[in-house]
Amino acid sequence: MASPHRTYEIRCPVHGFIRLNDWEWNVISQPAFQRLRRIRQLAWTDYVYPGAMHTRFEHSLGVMHTASILYDSIVRNSKDLLISALAYNEAGFERDRQLVRFAALLHDVGHAPFSHAAEELFPEKADGTRYVHEDYSVAIIESQLRSAIEEHPLNTNLHLRAEEITALIQGGSSAKKTVLWRDLITSQMDADRMDYLLRDSYHAGVQYGKFDLHRLANTILAIPYQDKDPRLGISEGGIHAAEGLVLARYFMFTQVYFHKTRVAFDVHLRSAMKELLPGRHFPRPKSTELSKFLLWEDWKVLGLLNAGKGGEHGERIRSRNHYRQAYHTPEVPGPEDLDRLKQVKSKLGSLLVAEEHAAKSWYKTGQLEIPVLKEIGTRIVEPLSKHSSVVANIKPNSQVFLYVKPEHVDKAKQIVDEVMKK
Repeated sequence: MASPHRTYEIRCPVHGFIRLNDWEWNVISQPAFQRLRRIRQLAWTDYVYPGAMHTRFEHSLGVMHTASILYDSIVRNSKDLLISALAYNEAGFERDRQLVRFAALLHDVGHAPFSHAAEELFPEKADGTRYVHEDYSVAIIESQLRSAIEEHPLNTNLHLRAEEITALIQGGSSAKKTVLWRDLITSQMDADRMDYLLRDSYHAGVQYGKFDLHRLANTILAIPYQDKDPRLGISEGGIHAAEGLVLARYFMFTQVYFHKTRVAFDVHLRSAMKELLPGRHFPRPKSTELSKFLLWEDWKVLGLLNAGKGGEHGERIRSRNHYRQAYHTPEVPGPEDLDRLKQVKSKLGSLLVAEEHAAKSWYKTGQLEIPVLKEIGTRIVEPLSKHSSVVANIKPNSQVFLYVKPEHVDKAKQIVDEVMKK
């Protein structure tokens, strides 16, 4: 029988060795977590960038590793503040470190096949809003993974509960003083995006997603913010590293995630999944339906598609006979661009088979900004946008792609050319 004090190492191409204790090892060994080995991180991106075959499993380990680096740096850089403002002691630091590691490890456990690509097929709630993958993560943690979390010998003194982990993932009043650590799970400077940018860039074979993780980690700290509890921020020396993170995200989305062909395969996957799913949507994250949801992963979908059960769109995926882009707007279209888009759509008529919107904000100004602690003078706290013209002026993406069938490409190009000449 394995010792509860044993540690394990997993080799990672991005971070080197990722270390886990026996408790974490037991959690990742559960079927609900092992399922992530069978869910690709970037859906059909390998049809454009062949190396992008990595999974949510390795990403989840990487997020845990990155969150731990950030947590340790915050405690090291802000220990006195955390003790005075939030009454931390050494036991509290140890407990919350484990809590953060579990939240980071399990935040994506509720993903559907091919990750984000099919999320539009999540069912609606009673209030008319749609379930999101975090709702499934919460349900899985509080049911399938509860015993592995709560009953391990290493939890004897910490007394962690599944609900504390889900509160950190989902937010809510039960998170209490760990609201500071929620910024490590979801914010403009969270461990999730830090790992996926580096990991996706590595596997896609591009340089776009790279930024200085270690400089950012060295300058991260807890900052007293607007007379409230401390928030995650950076010292002045981390401004350029934070800029690099924002720009890495911009480049990865525009060059990889919003690549015209990759977006086309999202269209095909959604349509194929409607053919495969009973009721044309995924089971809900409730009781027996949750168990049915967990049976849906990439391997199952690939088998069904290969058997010809995904309809026209499944066959287009299998044969890589995807829709072709006929027209796209600039990343930030102006009134003239939108008018031209309207003309193109009208002229294409029945040739137009898909319209996709690539919308994303790279940095949000206002209350949720990354706070910066000035290192000289009175130690004033200011938003990152005040120090960086890059993040202050970068505009959200609102690009539109129009697609036609492959056999209609030449005709569509003629139509677009005629509109563009006017």
